Amino acid sequence: MPEESSPRRTPQNVPYQDLPHLVNADGQYLFCRYWKPVGKPKALVFVSHGAGEHCGRYEDLAQMLLRLDLLVFAHDHVGHGQSEGERMMVSDFHVFVRDVLQHVDLVQKDHPRLPVFLLGHSMGGAIAILTAAERPSHFSGMVLISPLVVASPESATTFKILAAKVLNLVMPNMSLGPIDSSVISRNKTEVELYNSDPLICRAGLKVCFGIQLLNAVSRVERALPKLTVPFLLLQGSADRLCHSRGAYQLMGSARSLDKTLKIYEGAYHVLHKELPEVTDSVFQEINTWVSQRTAQAGAGSLP
Repeated sequence: MPEESSPRRTPQNVPYQDLPHLVNADGQYLFCRYWKPVGKPKALVFVSHGAGEHCGRYEDLAQMLLRLDLLVFAHDHVGHGQSEGERMMVSDFHVFVRDVLQHVDLVQKDHPRLPVFLLGHSMGGAIAILTAAERPSHFSGMVLISPLVVASPESATTFKILAAKVLNLVMPNMSLGPIDSSVISRNKTEVELYNSDPLICRAGLKVCFGIQLLNAVSRVERALPKLTVPFLLLQGSADRLCHSRGAYQLMGSARSLDKTLKIYEGAYHVLHKELPEVTDSVFQEINTWVSQRTAQAGAGSLP
């Protein structure tokens, strides 16, 4: 008798059969999370996390949305958290977008008439923008927290971009160094939690992944003039990872008629884990905006 192959396991050595997961078009297993309301959900919200992190860091936001009777769902992107794939690596940035659309379609099979929203932070914001642009009339709204629209001026000078492209040909796996945790938030407790989280990748940004992030910026720039989905955009003025210039570019270029920008003066990158007064405001803004848009989308779907 041939031996049964051992079950697929997460990078943390947990069998996927014991965890919620999906298998993407490349046969890779992605760890999933679902926050389901007790009653019938009013809408669906997919949460798209940022580079190097994982969807478990959105528990507080998901719980807030859950209290609005929304079904919130997410997965760890390829190469992140409890999903398969070499850490912080992807063959093409579009893989992230494709996997989100697959997950959205899976959940919508069980809830075919409900409006769908996207919530994305940092790299996850770029993924959300490209996902919405790929299906212009599919999504009812989008919340973007410090989205990747413009590369940080410090790390993306013309010389550095050219050097990265040359390095990608000869040393694609060379590390450009880890993300500096001190620039993610002014909240020291949150920085400590980030530093002690075993699911966060600290291996450093590889040249080949840096190139994919630059590709994402180019694709987002091309997608913005086609963007029509309503969105709420939250941005810190002192963000050193995703420059605030990107927020103004997004507001100026997107064709969406319903678009809102709120700038938090002096705030860093992870606004939902910032100083309490910032984070409280961020949660309130998202709560109000999503509540209003859910009501509008629900009214629009009535026969």
